[in-house]
Amino acid sequence: MLRRTIIWTAVMCAAVGMSVVPATAQIVESVGERALGMGGAFVAVASDSSATWWNPAALADGPFFDLSIGRATEARDFGFPAGRDRVSGFALSTPVVGASFRRVALVSTAPVASIGQPAGGRENEGGQTALTAWSGSALGGTIVQTLFDGTHVGATLKYVRGAIRTGTAAPGSSPETAIDQAGDLDDGRAESQFDLDIGALATAGAVRLGVVVRNVRAASFGDGAFRLPRQARVGVAFSAEAAGGPPLTVSVDADLREYESGSGRRRVIAVGAEQWLAGKRLGLRAGARFNQAGHEERALTAGASIAIGRGSILEAHVVGGGSPAEQGWGTGVRVSF
Repeated sequence: MLRRTIIWTAVMCAAVGMSVVPATAQIVESVGERALGMGGAFVAVASDSSATWWNPAALADGPFFDLSIGRATEARDFGFPAGRDRVSGFALSTPVVGASFRRVALVSTAPVASIGQPAGGRENEGGQTALTAWSGSALGGTIVQTLFDGTHVGATLKYVRGAIRTGTAAPGSSPETAIDQAGDLDDGRAESQFDLDIGALATAGAVRLGVVVRNVRAASFGDGAFRLPRQARVGVAFSAEAAGGPPLTVSVDADLREYESGSGRRRVIAVGAEQWLAGKRLGLRAGARFNQAGHEERALTAGASIAIGRGSILEAHVVGGGSPAEQGWGTGVRVSF
C-alpha cells in the first residue's frame, strides 16, 4: 500500500512540475452544476458523476449510480482579450468506474497589432480583431483504485477530437460582436488526441483532501495553435454532517499552477458552501472565486438543486455579482441513487 501511495504521489508531482507552452483554452470552472454553484471549490467535494471532471478519485465516495446531463456557458469580457466557453454533455458513474461525453465550443478574441494601435479597450477603434475558435468533443473513461481505507486514486483517459478555426472580425467590432462572428469562420481540420486526468482523495472523519491534475499530456491541435493546458488544483472540504451536524459542506480550492484561457492567465482560489434542506430535497449553494493572475477578476456564484422524484434532481447555477466582465449560467438534470 505504501509503495502505491509513493508512486502515485511522485506521478502527480511530476505532472504538476512539467512545463508546457501556454495557449488559449477552457477554464477549470466549466462542468457540473453543484461545482459551479460553489464557485469551483469542488476538488475535495466531488461525489457525483461530475467527479469524472473534477477529481476522478472521488467516485469512490459517490452513490451506487449517478447520471448527470447539463449545459453551461461562461463569458469573460475584458475588452480585448475576451472569451466564451460553452460546454454540454453527460456523465455517469459508479464508485468504481465512470464514463463521460462532452461537447465544447471555445471562442477568444484579440486585437490585431499594428503600429500606433493602442492595446485593449472596449472597441477596437477601427482595427481588426483576431478570432480563434475551437470546437470539439471529449469521450472519457474513468477508473478508481482504493489504496487503503479512506484513500483513493483515479484516472480519466480522454479521447479528444476537435478543430481550430481562425479569422478576423469586422473592423471596429465590440468583443461581444466579435465573438458572435466566430460561427462564420471556415471549418478547420479535425484532429484527434488522447489525454489524461489523474486525481487523489483522502478522507479523515469530517475532513476531505483532494488533488487533481488535468490534461497531463497537454495535447495540442493545429500545429500547437491550441493546447489543452495542464491544470493542477488542490482542495479541502469540511462536512458538518460527517461530524454529527447538519448536511452542510464548506470547501476551499486553489490552483497550483497558472494557465492560459481565452481571456488571459488564470490561477484561481475558490471558496464555496452547500446546504441541504427539507430532507435533502432542496440544496442551496454559494461561492466565490478570485483569480490571482491576468486580469485578477473575481466572481460570485449561486446554485440550487430540487428533487422532483425518487432519485431525480433538477439543478442550476449562475455566475455574476463579482467582476461585471465575468458572467455565466447553466442547467442540468441528475439521476442518483
